[in-house]
Order: sequence, then C-alpha cells, then structure tokens
Amino acid sequence: MTAITSLTLCQADYTNPQHMQALLDLLDGYARDPMGGAEPLSDFAKTNLPQALAARAYMFSVLAFDATVAGLPVGLVNCVEGFSTFACQPLVNVHDVVVLASHRGKGVAEQMLALVEQLARTRGACKLTLEVLAGNTSAQKLYRRLGFDNYQLDPAMGQAQFMQKWL
Repeated sequence: MTAITSLTLCQADYTNPQHMQALLDLLDGYARDPMGGAEPLSDFAKTNLPQALAARAYMFSVLAFDATVAGLPVGLVNCVEGFSTFACQPLVNVHDVVVLASHRGKGVAEQMLALVEQLARTRGACKLTLEVLAGNTSAQKLYRRLGFDNYQLDPAMGQAQFMQKWL
C-alpha cells in the first residue's frame, strides 16, 4: 500500500456548505454501492441531513480531501457518540466509512480513522465500535490491522451479532 501524503483531513463543520456537499456526495456514492445497500440517498435525507447533523452534538464526521486533485473529497467517516454503562464513559461508534473507489488501498481510511481515534480520546471515549459486512474482507483486514476485533465478553458465549429492527 502506498499511502497518499497529499490528504487534508478535518472534522467536518456541519454549517460549512463545502463540507456538507462533500459529505452528501460521498455518502450518496456509498449508499449507491452494494456495500451501502445499492440505493441512492433519498431526497429527504439529502435535504435534511445537514441540519439534522448540526442539531446533534453527539455526531461528528471526518472528511479527507486530496490536494493533488484540486481538493477533491475522497473520504468520509461518520461517528456517533454513545455511552458504555460498564465503563461509565462515552464510546464512539464509527457508523460510515467511505473512500472513493479511485483512492481505496492508499491509506485514506487509515488516516481518517486515526483522526477519529484522536477526536474520540478528546471526548473521553473508552472505545471505538463499528460494524462491517461479512463480505467486506478488505475493510475487515484494515480494521483488524488498526486494532479492532470482534466483540465478546466470554468466549464461551460467542461473539456479539449486530442486529436491527426497522421502525
């Protein structure tokens, strides 16, 4: 892997139109990908997401721009602060990790996740959590290399499973 050294990383400013356009474009691209469900973002989400994110202090995002391509937005990580009752401390869930296809395998996600970890530490978080699809083996390899592992308390009880129920 040859890491891109021309990246500019930042915590997204949800009131900055350039940041929000980058976030929406990257998130829409991810949503259209099979790993994101293969459906574009709804018009409702595109219209309301900037204000919805800005209204939630427990949300933060990291953006990556490639300076060699006129500041092209190439990466996004959306995060949600939660709370660990066992540790009585915040935790940060990495909710979306997006890297443009042209920039995959070049260290973009690794650099963004390093900034996410730094921001999580400033929030006093005890851990980072994330979900990854079983078929996304390249992402799994990255996450394991960065220190993530499957969640379990007692090996005899097995690993936790991520579940959902639509409302």
